[in-house]
Amino acid sequence: MTLTNYWWLLIWLAVAGGFLAIAASKKPVQVLGKTEYRWSWPAVILLACPYAVWCMNRRFIGDTEAYRKTFRGLPESFSQLLVYLSENTKDKGFTILATVIKSIIGNNDKLFFLVIASFQLFCVVYFFRKYSTDFILCMFMFVASTDYLSWMFNGMRQFIAVSIVLLSFGFVLKKKYVPAICLILLAATIHGSALLMLPIIFVIQGKAWNKRTLFMMIGIGVAILFIDQFTSILDTMLAETQYSDLITNEIWTSDDGTNIFRVLFYSIPAGLSLVGKRYVDKENSPVINMCVNCSICTSMIYLLSAFSSGIYIGRLPIYTTLQGYVAVPWLIDHMFTKESARLVKIALVVGYLAFFYYQMHVAWGIL
Repeated sequence: MTLTNYWWLLIWLAVAGGFLAIAASKKPVQVLGKTEYRWSWPAVILLACPYAVWCMNRRFIGDTEAYRKTFRGLPESFSQLLVYLSENTKDKGFTILATVIKSIIGNNDKLFFLVIASFQLFCVVYFFRKYSTDFILCMFMFVASTDYLSWMFNGMRQFIAVSIVLLSFGFVLKKKYVPAICLILLAATIHGSALLMLPIIFVIQGKAWNKRTLFMMIGIGVAILFIDQFTSILDTMLAETQYSDLITNEIWTSDDGTNIFRVLFYSIPAGLSLVGKRYVDKENSPVINMCVNCSICTSMIYLLSAFSSGIYIGRLPIYTTLQGYVAVPWLIDHMFTKESARLVKIALVVGYLAFFYYQMHVAWGIL
């Protein structure tokens, strides 16, 4: 995709998504024993396919060329894999996955990007389709927030882990912790940051804004107040891991943290849920409760990253960001009258478009 084409990400969503939202039939989906009506899979796939193709054809964006070089340098047979793994100890799950894909498709890096993007998008749209009351609005937030570009064009390896974690949501919802933890541990072999979700799956259980989330907020607040001590503790915890030099390396020491504007932007779902807490409590939906608690985790970790490292800590909230998007349309529909909800959604779209322009034009300088 050339730099002049980025607006097509939103144009396609508006045109094709708008048409499909009206024309496509809705299908029944079971969510915790309750029948909900969602987009049909053919409509979902049609909307998502171009985003996988755009990922396949990307060049010179973020870590793309580094991933391309890594893929081309991978062994082409399993007999060479053990030797390669002994020389490359970091996140072996990704190396094994990429080698398996390479053994099937050959040394075609574009096809490799397509396979990875297709898996990631499947996990995202599966999650939005099943749990959101407004699939197209969730997809819009995913694209217009630049999460799609940031993670599928750039942080590809971590977003594979995020996608696997999304698949664990249903297990966490039903408190089936063994399969959920197994999926998280699998994701951690792809990217070690997924281990963050092991404590979080217990924090997000229960009612929205419960005591566990409040204790987490207090903990984050203490970490910010005593940021030097926090980084020292983090350095000690990571001493025997592959991230042992995290606190002392040049990237951390020169990092001035996440932009406060970005922190506020990603706190919209949590802020909206706080204003509409009585509606959340009245409905007491396990899905919305968990998604709201995820949005609180997102805003708190982003806040911590503003005072520490935007590059390292600021990449952790993505594990709970997409769940917050599910909460937003539900909150708007339940907090406002039908006419007011329509106006709020329009305002939300305008706000996200402004952020998209800011991120692309000001922060990244590529529009």
